Amino acid sequence: MTHHLLIDTDPGVDDALAILMAHTHPDARIAALTVTAGNVGLHHTLSNALKLCEVAGIDAPVFPGAPLPLVATPEDAAYVHGRDGFGDTGYTPATREAETEHAALAMLRLSRERDGELTFVMLGPLTNLALALSLDPTLPQRVPRLIIMGGAVTGLGNTRIPVEFNTGFDPEAARIVFERWPEFELVDWEATLRHGLPHEKCDRWFATNHPLARFYNAISTNTRAWAAGLRGNTWHSADALAMAQVLEPGGALEVAERAVSVELGGQFARGMTVVDWAGRNETPANARILMRYDQARFEALVQCAVGAG
Repeated sequence: MTHHLLIDTDPGVDDALAILMAHTHPDARIAALTVTAGNVGLHHTLSNALKLCEVAGIDAPVFPGAPLPLVATPEDAAYVHGRDGFGDTGYTPATREAETEHAALAMLRLSRERDGELTFVMLGPLTNLALALSLDPTLPQRVPRLIIMGGAVTGLGNTRIPVEFNTGFDPEAARIVFERWPEFELVDWEATLRHGLPHEKCDRWFATNHPLARFYNAISTNTRAWAAGLRGNTWHSADALAMAQVLEPGGALEVAERAVSVELGGQFARGMTVVDWAGRNETPANARILMRYDQARFEALVQCAVGAG
């Protein structure tokens, strides 16, 4: 089965790895990249998406999307990914240009042109998808599969105490998507923590002479060093784990089906994913939450993404 992917992204070092995983997988085709602000501002995320396509030879249109969240403007993650989102390597900008159509409009158009064919993969804040849903609430009827990287299902976040970055960056957009999309797959930050990639393996994979490995090693060196000082022997790539679930869902070892929403209020809870673990609200489950994925399978996909497999 071939996966035809529309990838919404805010590159970002881990976004880049996920996109390379899709590009190198024999059963995947990237139909489009739609870009949003998130890890860094839209100027950088769009430039990064174009550069990654140029380096990897990804022949897919790149659509610029939302430069800001729907309501508030939170802090970005430049302290993790670098000021430019790609490790501040000073790369030469891509020669190709982005499309002129807005990402949200491209989502709607492509969903009509390829009705029932596209898988939507959300690697960043959900602003673009929320805009598309607001313009056309029938969008889910044409997209058979939606995978979201976001949330922290028991409150172990990576920004404010209970909040994961993507849902915290644009909580209103996340609420819109979670409440208006009938069923989706969720790969959260806590699953990411359970599937760390050993630094010694990453160092070996990314040190090969393959062009993709050289590029990826350059943009990820600083963030991997930062992670080593913070979290020890393993590096965590949230978007890569989400892409593993997209490409090879048979690797999922445990999935929980629950009703999930997003909190919009509270000094500490704004952007928190709220999961009805006990079924107390009698709300139908809208999310298939990845709990465990085959670690060896995940690592093999990462290796292949940089030509080390």
